[in-house]
Amino acid sequence: MPEVEVTLSSPVGTSAANGNAGSQMQASILVIDDEASIRESLEVLLSLEGYTISMAVDGEEGLRMLESNSYDLVLLDLAMPGQSGLEILPQIKERQPDLPVIMITAYGTVDNVIEAVRAGAENFVQKPWDNEKLLADIRSAVARHRVEEENLQLKRTLKQRYNFANIVGKSDSMLKVFDLVAQVAPSRSTVLIQGESGTGKELIAKAIHANSPRRDKPFVPINTGAMPPELLESTLFGHVKGAFTSAIAAKKGLFEVAHGGTLFLDEIATMGMDTQAKILRVLQDRRFMHLGGIQEIQVDVRIIAATNVDLRKEVREGRFREDLFYRLNVITVDLPPLRSRREDIPLLASHFLEFYANENGLAPRTLSNDALRALIDYDWPGNVRELENSIERGVVLSSGPIIGSDLLPGHITGRSFQDALLEHNPNASLFDILEVIERRIIIEKLERCNWNQTEAAEQFRIPLSTLNQKIKRLNIEIRKRGRE
Repeated sequence: MPEVEVTLSSPVGTSAANGNAGSQMQASILVIDDEASIRESLEVLLSLEGYTISMAVDGEEGLRMLESNSYDLVLLDLAMPGQSGLEILPQIKERQPDLPVIMITAYGTVDNVIEAVRAGAENFVQKPWDNEKLLADIRSAVARHRVEEENLQLKRTLKQRYNFANIVGKSDSMLKVFDLVAQVAPSRSTVLIQGESGTGKELIAKAIHANSPRRDKPFVPINTGAMPPELLESTLFGHVKGAFTSAIAAKKGLFEVAHGGTLFLDEIATMGMDTQAKILRVLQDRRFMHLGGIQEIQVDVRIIAATNVDLRKEVREGRFREDLFYRLNVITVDLPPLRSRREDIPLLASHFLEFYANENGLAPRTLSNDALRALIDYDWPGNVRELENSIERGVVLSSGPIIGSDLLPGHITGRSFQDALLEHNPNASLFDILEVIERRIIIEKLERCNWNQTEAAEQFRIPLSTLNQKIKRLNIEIRKRGRE
């Protein structure tokens, strides 16, 4: 999972996605236009929608107002006395790069549009405008700006407060987790993290370590459920030469590797009883022996354990040692599932969009309103990990800056890719549909092959030259290699 900071906002995601006019949270809009009639019309229209409106008669006044006030959006006229909107736009972006600007004009040429977009305009609206379309554009731009601004503000605030890395969330349940982590991190106490798969248990463990006096010592994670008992014990405790058939040399265990730092035991409920007994002894005495050894080794290791099952139930049913449970359960951190903190979804999505666009060398990507709504409505059995994978998929398959619901997995949107394609372009020919599907399949295969065209061609069982011809015909951008 990519490195992120603690983020998120609740009302933004829900009200923006719903397009509810009565829940704009007093978003503030600056109108810069020299025509009094235009300013009056916009003031009436936008005030009825619940926005706070400020007016400037020219670009110079607008720039002065930007210096002393905070806005969520600027509506900027193209043709004004003095400096034109195209001259003012770069100055706005220089002062506030992330502030969305919608250009309005009575006359617009293709060159004007291109120049405005290149200078950073969010959109271009021609007078006389369609009220519903203008309001939809404003709602979308304000929602994105609110998400981005709140993301940045929370990063600054919570980084100063806790310096947490890798954690996303501003819901009440996650803020309680952050508070608890901040309290327990400086101690030596053992911590048990409970939560469903994909909720970020290892990230919480890393946050505890990073904010503890052990931060300069190793953080050593191990998935105890991924190893057979014999290999797990050797991995944890090390062994002497000849301890078992394949032990041709002595080897240190992870307890020694983590000396002075933190050992993270994930899926601890999967451990066998014998291994549990040895873990208990280390917790009690801070001593252990290599497999096959006779000399005790003393270590200073903080243990953080994690589980996605009910350990109390495992104890009752005789699958987990009661004494070990109480040794581990000194402090418990319960991570909520993503479905119970849906207000965290918009900025989680925003972060992953930024991360995977950067990783793949792409321009910034944003979600359409219907895509964001689909993400908020979905129940996320795979939690944050599933959301991250869905966003990565959308970024990789996208051919433009907006990711629509057609690029999300069908089980999230409740419709097939073909349905979404036809809904988006009902007049598409069979050739057009097949071409889009072929492009998507090739991009997915290239992504799975880490953008290795030779490997992708082998898996498709076609010559490399044929694949390269298709890549060229379908205008597929070959991206840099992803994560190894």
